[in-house]
Amino acid sequence: MGMSDYYKDLREKIGDQLIFMPSVAGIIRNDQDFILFGRKHHEDVWGLVAGAIELGESPAEAMTREAKEETGLDIVPERIIGVYGGKERRYTYSNGHQVEYLTIVFDCRVISGELDRENDEFAELVFFPEDQLPSTAIKYPEHIFKANGERADF
Repeated sequence: MGMSDYYKDLREKIGDQLIFMPSVAGIIRNDQDFILFGRKHHEDVWGLVAGAIELGESPAEAMTREAKEETGLDIVPERIIGVYGGKERRYTYSNGHQVEYLTIVFDCRVISGELDRENDEFAELVFFPEDQLPSTAIKYPEHIFKANGERADF
């Protein structure tokens, strides 16, 4: 889907300035317990399936929508792994847009669908084993990637 009308209107008013963005991210695993990561078009770094929470949308609804748009998979957000924010969650996109994310990370279960490796959001979608995770644009605590790791880190 790309940027929503809400964020497009906001960017028209403030340009590339830093904005605060409530968002979601998902730990989506396959049958081998590998975690799904994507690399966006024209970006070198990887990221979790993630996106902004839109006006009127619950965090769980946002996670479900983002997963479908970015991967073609239908998922269920089963539990919150953690909530992360602060200066270390700042990112500048290749177009100059600056954001500081407040991210709710969900453990997600795939219920149906086929992985769509050719979509508008990601150039690549790959499942990685826990011991071979790629470097990511936004940093998260390592324990969120462990299948039996701690949950709820605020």
